[in-house]
Formats: sequence, structure tokens, C-alpha cells
Amino acid sequence: MDELLAALRAVAEPTRLRIIALCLKGELTVSELVRITGQSQPRISRHLKLLTDAGLLERSREGTWVFYRMAQDGIGAPLAQHLSILLPDGDEILTRDRDRLAEVKRDRAEAAATYFRNNAAEWDHLRSLHVDQAVVEQVIRNLLPADKNASLLDIGTGTGHLLELLGPELGPCQGVDLSHEMLSVARANLDRAAAVNCRVRQADLRQLPFAASTFDIAAIHQVLHYVDDQALAISEAARVLKPGGKLLVVDLAPHKHEALRDEHKHRRLGFPDEEAAGWFIHAHLELKETVHLAGDPLTVSIWLAEKPEQLETGSATTGAQAAALH
Repeated sequence: MDELLAALRAVAEPTRLRIIALCLKGELTVSELVRITGQSQPRISRHLKLLTDAGLLERSREGTWVFYRMAQDGIGAPLAQHLSILLPDGDEILTRDRDRLAEVKRDRAEAAATYFRNNAAEWDHLRSLHVDQAVVEQVIRNLLPADKNASLLDIGTGTGHLLELLGPELGPCQGVDLSHEMLSVARANLDRAAAVNCRVRQADLRQLPFAASTFDIAAIHQVLHYVDDQALAISEAARVLKPGGKLLVVDLAPHKHEALRDEHKHRRLGFPDEEAAGWFIHAHLELKETVHLAGDPLTVSIWLAEKPEQLETGSATTGAQAAALH
């Protein structure tokens, strides 16, 4: 009762209700909320603190930026969904807020487009070396059937492409990446796709900011060749999987394309199946399926592993323990 009353008191104020209505459409920074509402930064910050303390919003720092999004757990999550139904569509203030929110999203999209224009040559060159992306995507869909009750964590989400691909078929989806620039692109892409069940935040794949047994599915798509310690990354992904959860890993098979190391900072030139199998054993995962898609000159490998419903006593490895082993 106390939590519910605190949450109800927090939203019982016009500006805070406007903020909730906006955050129901996606995550926003303080400066974006100031721009949309036309109120001062200190005042918006005070309202955001009240809503966060009441469990309605979540706060996530990304470098010098702070993003606010609707809470996914606790009393705030179901309350926000009820509020989304009750908010009047024809309200003049809320309509103006939605129009300004659309302007903010258009600016995001333009910034993302500029980023891609400046890096188009590199992206196009990398894509030309891989097998047809549509083929890879179809295999991923076959391995991860649609399930509206399943939650997804996309580790190293980059531009958010995997969230766009799988989001419509799954439940709540979360993407994480270290790159602020990539996350900006991902947010613009998710806005354009109206992927309201998908969110992104800045995080290190070696220390994921989630409790153990949080997600039904985790994915690491074309990320591990940039990583120093692949086994640690796999162990941390396994930690946040629920028992019975699935881990999808997509990366390159061994190759000799040295330009990727020199020009695109790949630390590893692909991985053999034997090495991948070792990652899963170390993380107490069961390898269920392996698929190889041949390209010219690069072959894409896809591995699907599963977390057992019940581990032997003392066999689970936490992220911190995995780090200590390395």
C-alpha cells in the first residue's frame, strides 16, 4: 500500500503526469524534457527525482548524459500502463507535448543519418564481406521463435538492428552498448520502427547492470571479435539468463582477412567451433545448435546455447567469479 500511495502521489501533479506521458513513448534526457515541456532544467530535474524515487521511472547515466525511462519492475510498471490508457488523447497540452516529442525524434534521426553518412564507406565495405544479411536473419528467426512472453538482452547492440528484427516477435527487449554514438543511432532507429518494447542503455558487457536470471534470451551479435576475453563475456551473459534461457552468439569463422584487424580494430580473426564450445562449457551452458553460413571471403558462425533448468550445487559462475578466473 505504501509503495502504491507514493506512486499515486508522485503522478498527481500536471508536469509529472506530462513527463510520464512522454516517457511512455520512449526514453528521454533531461534536456529533451526541458525542450518539450518548456520548463526549467532545475524544475524538471526535481520532478524526475520524485518520479524515480516513487518507482515510476528508471535513471541511466551514459557518459555526461542521463536518460529516463519507464520502470520495468515494481509498482511503477503496471501503474504506468494503466495511466497510458487513462490519458486523454485530445488534451491540448499533451497534444503539444507529443508534437514537440516528434521534433526531438526527428532531430535524433537526422543526427543518426549524419553519423552514417560520415561512416558509410566503412559500413558498406564490412557488409560486402559477409554472407547476405537476410540469410543470417532468417536463421536467427528460426532459432529464436516468436514468443511475446520472452524477454531479450542484446549485448553490444550497436545500431539496434537485432532489436528491430526480433522486437516485434518478443516481449520486453533491452540493448546495451558502450558506444554513445552507436546508442544514438539505435535510439533513432527504434523510434523510426516504433519499437516501444525496445530500450537501449550504455553498459559494459563484462559487468552487465542486471540481476542474475533476468532474461529469457541473450544475444551477442558480431561483437566477440572486438573483445579481449570472450569466455568472460559469455559467462556474464549466462549469469543474467533465466534457467532454461537461450544464448545466441553470431560471429565470424576463422579467416585470414588481416585488413579487418588493421583497419577495423578486430582483435580476433574469427573463432573455431572448438573454442566456442569451450566458452559454453566454462559458463555451464549446453550447446544446442551450430550453423555455418559461407560467404566470400567471410563465413558467419551461429551458435545457440541453453542454460540448464537446474545447475549442480556450486557450479554456477557469477560475473565476478568469471573475472577472477581470468
